[in-house]
Amino acid sequence: MRLVILGGGGFRVPLVHASLLADPDRLVDEIVLQDVLVDRLRAIGAVLDQQAQGAAWRPRIRMATSLADALQGADMVFSAIRVGGLDGRSLDERVPLRHGLIGQETVGPGGICYALRTVPVAMEIARQVAEHAPDAWVINFTNPAGIVTEAMSSVLGDRVIGICDSPVGLCRRVAAALGIDGDSATFDYVGLNHLGWLRRVMVGGRDRLPELFDDETALTSFEEGKLFGAQWLRTLRAVPNEYLHYYYYTRETLAEIQNQESTRGEFLRGQQKSFYELIGGNPAEALHAWLATRSERETTYGAEGRAAAGMGERAACDMDGGGYEQVALRLMNSIARNRPDQLILNVRNQGVVAGLADSVVEVPCFVDGNGPRPIATGPVAPHSLGLMLQVKACEQAAIRAATTQNREDALFAMAAHPLVDSVPAAIATLDGYVEAFPELNAFRTP
Repeated sequence: MRLVILGGGGFRVPLVHASLLADPDRLVDEIVLQDVLVDRLRAIGAVLDQQAQGAAWRPRIRMATSLADALQGADMVFSAIRVGGLDGRSLDERVPLRHGLIGQETVGPGGICYALRTVPVAMEIARQVAEHAPDAWVINFTNPAGIVTEAMSSVLGDRVIGICDSPVGLCRRVAAALGIDGDSATFDYVGLNHLGWLRRVMVGGRDRLPELFDDETALTSFEEGKLFGAQWLRTLRAVPNEYLHYYYYTRETLAEIQNQESTRGEFLRGQQKSFYELIGGNPAEALHAWLATRSERETTYGAEGRAAAGMGERAACDMDGGGYEQVALRLMNSIARNRPDQLILNVRNQGVVAGLADSVVEVPCFVDGNGPRPIATGPVAPHSLGLMLQVKACEQAAIRAATTQNREDALFAMAAHPLVDSVPAAIATLDGYVEAFPELNAFRTP
């Protein structure tokens, strides 16, 4: 199989490569890394070379800067791009903070701005895939994943699938807290990307999740339990995705972000600048530098939420492997080898969540050689469904704005979001983004 990774010079590519090296089926025999930044391609190529030393087998690796060239003969395409790079992310996060709003990469105004810049590029990628690799499946890693997957599906239909590591991490941690084998459990999860709830953990036909709510020690032993607190989890009778902390603890999280010297994007921008410069000057240290940088990145992940919750440092068990690269490998194996599996994915709704028509949702799916099919979730609690509907309306307005360059849609996406409590603040934030990003000039006030 030929796997094409768009954004092939990205920092997380070695995670995918490591999973492929460890794959006993050796599913992928060629990887094409496509990126417009040649220096980053070379740096990541050095990491991959050192990662494969001593391996019994490794896939061939080819590098390309042309999208059309990279897509030729593709069986699977991973879209893992970052439009605007970490400079863009830093602005996504910083601009709303000036107006008293949470600045986060994928949630709230930052996620809307990121979508306005990314959707046009993602749509062009979808058109290029349809032209040059019409039989390929696209696995979308690009954030904001739900919005980008929904936009690309207008061209590629169900052959584009969004993935995220947050749900699988949540399910793994809850299974460990319950003392059960996650492979023996079925997880009832429903939501949108970065907005979901784990509602049941079924083992042997019995829901084991209520046991967690009855055990204070177990309930607060893992990241989400510490983040949301036992009282709120018992109230919800569900375990939320970590990103719901921005919605449930908005004041506290905003205050913590405002107290920090730098945003997450600014931290990563400095960290990765040092990483790529180090490898450029000393390629022999590529793998060592990547491992050290990744360790720091994982340790500091979600720092503002943990600080707001008084959690302190991340526990080792909360940083265990099994992230998005493992989801991607299972998904590829299931489709390519027609091996039935069940995964939580971002796919078109197909009626499984009432009220959301065919918009993209994040739910458990049955997967085989015909791709993923969402599994009916049962009724969604009004609280959860209401939040999903409100956020989905903003996401779809952002897609319309990005494709038609309509300011009213862009403003609606900003102002109607549940994390935005002021229309004037939304207008000021949108205007701030317009000044910061030349590609958003069409949204300037007439």
